Amino acid sequence: MRVLHLLNHTKRLNGNVHAAIDLACAEARLGHRVAIASGEGHFDDILTAHDVEIIPLTQERRVGALLKAAAKLQRLLRDWRPDVVHSHMMTSTVLAWPVCRLMRVPLVTTVHNAFERGAILMGLGTRVIAVSAAVGRSMQQRGIPKSRLSVVLNGTIGSARFEGKDRTPRSLDHPAILFVGGQHPRKGLADLFAAFDVVHKRCPAARLYIVGEGPFLETYVNQVKAMPCADAVHFMGAQFDPFPYLAGADVFVLPSLADPAPLVLSEAREAGCAVVGTEVDGIPELLEHGKAGLLVPPADPARLAEALCSLVENPDALRTWKANSQFNIGYLRIERVARETLQVYAAASRRVRGMRSVEA
Repeated sequence: MRVLHLLNHTKRLNGNVHAAIDLACAEARLGHRVAIASGEGHFDDILTAHDVEIIPLTQERRVGALLKAAAKLQRLLRDWRPDVVHSHMMTSTVLAWPVCRLMRVPLVTTVHNAFERGAILMGLGTRVIAVSAAVGRSMQQRGIPKSRLSVVLNGTIGSARFEGKDRTPRSLDHPAILFVGGQHPRKGLADLFAAFDVVHKRCPAARLYIVGEGPFLETYVNQVKAMPCADAVHFMGAQFDPFPYLAGADVFVLPSLADPAPLVLSEAREAGCAVVGTEVDGIPELLEHGKAGLLVPPADPARLAEALCSLVENPDALRTWKANSQFNIGYLRIERVARETLQVYAAASRRVRGMRSVEA
């Protein structure tokens, strides 16, 4: 099969991009002809090493630029002749939809962030992939027919992005609690800091490491400075490969208020962390509904603190939940994601062929 992935850009530290890069390389490993058309990015070496063709396609959100991009995309579909176009972002989807209809090429879209208001635009796809069952339900509530929706749960194990990377655990003070993610209110960091203040009072040796960056970083740094636990909280900045931190941590915590299907949970489980996450969106699915990690209500620092204390104060419990993180871990392999996605492509192709038959 000839697969053309379409993204606005392929820049680092963007979950949509990471998922698309992982998928494209996995599809190529399975023997398919794969290309990525996008604006500027950072993954050219990885894509080239996995025989994924790189096609420059600027997609600025200006009318003139989009019309120019649409004309270039039409030429690309004519010359490269993909069997399917797979769009991962809203701008790319709006760009691709009229061109794919004109050229009668199936368009598959993936909804990575259902909480975004414009996510409904991903419903323009011939078939729509939801990255968790929770995202699928959200899109149905917005009017996308179940008949056009497929759930393909995220997974990163075996990702091309991590091939050849240093897997040596980072040296951290223990017990080490780790958060990896963007510095945004929806990630629940304010709740985490309030919870950790309780944890630190009960277990003064506990340390909290924050990996990531974002627009609220300064706000969170100032919040922590005013807390008694300030000396035990370490902001480590953005890390292109967080695995060494995950491998060095005892507990990974994700206190999100909204999170469709965070890739980092797959990475944390692969690293063997005990995991604590909130019961929102796709987090329970990625934690096997509590079998692979502890689940707590969102926006509840007291319950979060109790879950964290149950691990850092009890070495036996910590060992148990580290072992539990490996439950059904193979399901989070990128090869499974690729094979399920290829099935969606086949369904989209059948739908387009059926539409052609009706028109004929």
